[in-house]
Amino acid sequence: MYRLTVLYGHPQDPAEFDRYYHEVHIPIAKKMKGFKGWTIGKCESATPGQPAPYYMIVGLYTETRADLDAILASPEGQAAIADVPKFASGGCTFLFDDEVVLIPCSLA
Repeated sequence: MYRLTVLYGHPQDPAEFDRYYHEVHIPIAKKMKGFKGWTIGKCESATPGQPAPYYMIVGLYTETRADLDAILASPEGQAAIADVPKFASGGCTFLFDDEVVLIPCSLA
């Protein structure tokens, strides 16, 4: 499984980031077709009382890097990428990796 991890830095206005992300960005991003999985989560610090190094982490999954590249190169992918600077006032980092699952997740 291939993964794009998106790390969002702490925004200047967290409430506005959350509103925009959920009301505007997710509907734009959902137009991208071909993902095998998509996760989002607010980051928590490993050290109590300290801020986490990032505000939010997003995981986007495909079978291969070529599949991911094709999705991001599509008009829908380009629209989602172009939208990021409109709300990510704390910056944004993209990390690509060929994920190896050692123990599969089981929610059952």
